Amino acid sequence: MTFWEGVAVLLVGVFAGGINTVVGSGTLVTFPVLLAVGYPPVVANVSNSLGLVPGSVAGAIGYRAELKGQLPRLLRFGTASLLGGVCGAILLLVLPPGAFEAIVPVLIVLALVLVVIQPWLSRKLAERSGERHPHGGIGLLLAVFATGIYGGYFGAAQGILLLAFMGILMDEPLQRTNAIKNVLATIVNLTSGVLFIFIADVAWPAVVLIAAGATVGGLLGAKVGRKLSPAVLRGVIVLVGLAAIVQLLLK
Repeated sequence: MTFWEGVAVLLVGVFAGGINTVVGSGTLVTFPVLLAVGYPPVVANVSNSLGLVPGSVAGAIGYRAELKGQLPRLLRFGTASLLGGVCGAILLLVLPPGAFEAIVPVLIVLALVLVVIQPWLSRKLAERSGERHPHGGIGLLLAVFATGIYGGYFGAAQGILLLAFMGILMDEPLQRTNAIKNVLATIVNLTSGVLFIFIADVAWPAVVLIAAGATVGGLLGAKVGRKLSPAVLRGVIVLVGLAAIVQLLLK
């Protein structure tokens, strides 16, 4: 990696850290750049997962006010995310390349539809079944686990999926679910990243550059994201998701 390629990786790390904190899908920025500077796909994916961990931690710290009173949920969902991340990391190393990437656009479209109709759907669910489960019930737990598998394998748009599922199945403001999302993404990336250290090749220069940039981006993203209204935040989610779909279809 040349000096200017290193600068590019650092800068996309800043952007990815910020967009991950606000919405998710930062992987769709960093992963193609790592490929462009010459890293093989699996090495790029592994290094990217490790590099984005400090940014996710910074984002979670930035949302610490919204995390107050949510420890039971974090323990419940965090366990599901950890187990899912382990499964996803193992799948990355045993499945043929591109096996999951074929369904990524479909998953993102589903997530965007769920995000857009979430207020209406939440009201309908509440009308049919009364007050919703404070932690989303077994359905949300399974959705978090499945998203952890996906996040451990590739990671792009796992934040959008988490926001969609939590927004529909749990009665909480979007900013509080966004805070949970940042913690869960940290757990998935860290879990898969630790496994990758022992069972896969890691490009440490790329990890360090992405980590440095993502940390700055995560702190900046938290400052911006916490000030957005639910409607604006929902709009940002949709725009980022659409951009992710376009990028995946064109690559």
